[in-house]
Amino acid sequence: MDEMDLMKNLRDVPSPGPEAYDRARTALRTAMEEQPVAAVVRPKRWFSWPKVGVAAVGAAAVAAAVVVATSGGSVPAGPSDAVPRAAEVPPAVEAPLVKLASAVKAAGTQPGDASLIVNTKFGLDGKPDLDYTLYTDKGQQFTGDSAKTLVDAVAKGDAQPATPYDGKVMAAARLAANGDVDKARTAMITAGGNALGVGLSPAEAEKAWADAQAETAEMFRKIGKPVPAPRPRPTGKDLENLINNHLWSNTEHALFANAADAEVRAGVLKLYATIPDMIVGMTAVDGQAALTLTAPPAILGGSADVLIINADNGLPIREEITSAEPSKHWVVNYKSSRVTLADVAAGKI
Repeated sequence: MDEMDLMKNLRDVPSPGPEAYDRARTALRTAMEEQPVAAVVRPKRWFSWPKVGVAAVGAAAVAAAVVVATSGGSVPAGPSDAVPRAAEVPPAVEAPLVKLASAVKAAGTQPGDASLIVNTKFGLDGKPDLDYTLYTDKGQQFTGDSAKTLVDAVAKGDAQPATPYDGKVMAAARLAANGDVDKARTAMITAGGNALGVGLSPAEAEKAWADAQAETAEMFRKIGKPVPAPRPRPTGKDLENLINNHLWSNTEHALFANAADAEVRAGVLKLYATIPDMIVGMTAVDGQAALTLTAPPAILGGSADVLIINADNGLPIREEITSAEPSKHWVVNYKSSRVTLADVAAGKI
């Protein structure tokens, strides 16, 4: 099942409440990315999430993906594992990202009232696909597949409503930028729900997992799909990898939606620094000094995801994604800037 299948099946389900939407959005995306054997991490924003009629996916959101993604059969149940702390990350990973985060925050956000990010995606056919996303300081989003369609959307006030999920990932990034990285880490991991039981007691974690699986089952029934067999809550390294998968994914969402906001960008860099086994390298792109951030394959089911950011300001430049099996490759180029709604509505992009 791919994105379009899920969208068609969910089309006639009533719209969810804010919290259900949060969890539904995360689950649907993660469920598509994490397959039973090999996780396929797909380029972000191939279509606009807020326009999808996703509803009763419910609190199972994160759990839906986790249930599908836990490969190799059942995982023994056990107590809630603690969230890995930033202090556990090797200094070689932490130092350059934290240093850059401090510089980004000190430089501050450029004038404007919105962040514009232009994505040029190259899929399996090698053809470019352009996507414009404007994220306002009030949390609204305007999208288009060209400068003209974005300008038209802004001029007409055709904004997609701010979602609780977006608000939570932005708040978590800002919290990290301003110092409480441990608390921000947990907030980012659980932005779409807490089926994994992060920070809960063993009993509470088991209940959260069971409740999420029940909601997942209900979601599958409503879209007419076979209900997956329930599985025990993952523990140990499996749980740690899933936790870091959600951290990577949710943090990327904050960056790709609002990269031109310096506070959000600084927080994102600090949160990336807390992912164990992250590899940070140096490169150059079109004459720009850049850093490569390579996510640990274990948190992506064996897939590879390399994010390339500007070494001076942390803005995203490119993402290169390769699925595990069968091997497929995507490239997404990014250009981010601060703008004003008035200028965009007037066609000044």
